Amino acid sequence: MPHAVKFSRYGGPEVLEVVEIAIPRPADGEVLVEVVAAGINPAESAIREGRLSERWVSRFPQGQGSDFAGFVSALGRGVTSFEVNDAVIGHTSRGSHASHLVVPATNLTPKPRRLPWEVAGSLFVVGTTAWAAVNAVGVKAGDVVVVSAAAGGVGCIAAQLARLRGATVIGTASPENFDFLRQLGVIPVAHGPGVVERIRAVTPHGVDAYLDTHGGDNIHTAVELGVSRYRINTIIDWEAIDEYGLNTMADADSEATEVLAKVAHLVAQHKLVVPVSDIFPLERVREAFVELDRGHTRGKIVLGMQPVNYRHQRVQAVDVKEAAVTVGVSTEHPHMDVYENLPPVIGHLPHQAHPHPSDTRRSEPADDPLDRPQDRDRVGLPLG
Repeated sequence: MPHAVKFSRYGGPEVLEVVEIAIPRPADGEVLVEVVAAGINPAESAIREGRLSERWVSRFPQGQGSDFAGFVSALGRGVTSFEVNDAVIGHTSRGSHASHLVVPATNLTPKPRRLPWEVAGSLFVVGTTAWAAVNAVGVKAGDVVVVSAAAGGVGCIAAQLARLRGATVIGTASPENFDFLRQLGVIPVAHGPGVVERIRAVTPHGVDAYLDTHGGDNIHTAVELGVSRYRINTIIDWEAIDEYGLNTMADADSEATEVLAKVAHLVAQHKLVVPVSDIFPLERVREAFVELDRGHTRGKIVLGMQPVNYRHQRVQAVDVKEAAVTVGVSTEHPHMDVYENLPPVIGHLPHQAHPHPSDTRRSEPADDPLDRPQDRDRVGLPLG
């Protein structure tokens, strides 16, 4: 039976329930998607706890989740841009934590063939938010940019996008994430008291732009560093936006799917790294949010609808975190694209609706401007 995550009252992860649902039917212009992977995000915790009830009202029982990737299962009348069994990435409003969902066809883009499911399913919120934040402050070549919480989901991508534009990026983080940030070409600085002096020590000529992805004292830090309010952006500190008259991200809903496609292709071409720190099956959604709510996640936590068990599997019922298996790895080594050869962690079991689930012949456009040979080595990719 199809399942979805719902909650019927505000509270912590304990209010989340996995309930049976009927398979939804796509209306005109809509697509039914069988979900393979879905990301979880801090905003979902804030909504579930009622902290954003004035901005986003919940109607119980309430679903949750925005990010997802999966296969097209059925098409509503008038949909010609996709076919059944196409692998897609998409977004929805409070409904992606489910085995099946219906969305407008305009919310979907083909999944690049080389993009892992767990990354594809967690890309929308962090990818589009980071893209908009970098655009909002006009990052350009030669800028010095500070990104707070640079090892987190949005911060990690924003830092890399700024680097692709030719900026020098300073990332605030906890010391255990320094090695990771250095591998991305980001200069790490410890957050907390004294951060202004530590930033000035590594950039004596000043800071041009500041991207806040965490809140707290970051806007005060940016102001103290002398950054123009027109080049300070926050994705979370609404009070600071009003207090300082900050430049906020433009409402880009109409361009969200296009931006998602651009970010997905950059990741598939290994120009962006999106770390996945944990993958939980849907029925363990409470545990996934307990981990997220601790606030120390590197990159993304993902829900997998069909986690794979394979022959001779040696690890059973143990969560191996990305952070745990990379401790002690030297940063001075050649880049190696090896993750494609690891055993799969999320799969898809074929059934009547998907006679050829491995068929991704429509997954990448034939004329992808980001995949042309002459563009593959560019570092100043336009983000706007």
